[in-house]
Amino acid sequence: MKIKFLGLIIATALFMSFSGNAIAATSDPVLISKHADWSVFTFTQDGGKVCFMSSQPQKSEGKYKKRGEVHFFITHWEKEKTKNVVSVSTGYTYKAKSNVSLKIGKNNFSLFTQGETAWANDQETDNKIALWVTKGSTMIIEGSSKRDTATKDTYSLKGTSAAYKAINKECGF
Repeated sequence: MKIKFLGLIIATALFMSFSGNAIAATSDPVLISKHADWSVFTFTQDGGKVCFMSSQPQKSEGKYKKRGEVHFFITHWEKEKTKNVVSVSTGYTYKAKSNVSLKIGKNNFSLFTQGETAWANDQETDNKIALWVTKGSTMIIEGSSKRDTATKDTYSLKGTSAAYKAINKECGF
């Protein structure tokens, strides 16, 4: 379990360093519940609870030889009163200054990349993606590695409404 969610810890550390916050003590993620294809976890960071829902793609496409684990996250930070932070840990280093395409039905979003993680550009986009994740049936994320290898990951959104309610409850939103 620790190895599987190392990507989350790294993604969280990247976010916190990107936003200018220092990382202090972080506990290991604890599984709270499962909802179809989605799981809900919490951990403690800097004395505050962090709640997130996560899933892995049902299908991954691309002409890559080696790729690490892939996860999509929606994260709430209780202490910072921050919610709906969308991120993708892709299992490879993205092409520098590239964008990632995220599609849910007819809704298209562009995410910026940093290392192995893609993020929504602002809170408004995070909120829109979080909303559509709970209303859609399938999400497709496309990106390119630093070696110009294109990837396409398809996620089932079955269970997202229940998972989203669970992270809201866990973090008091």
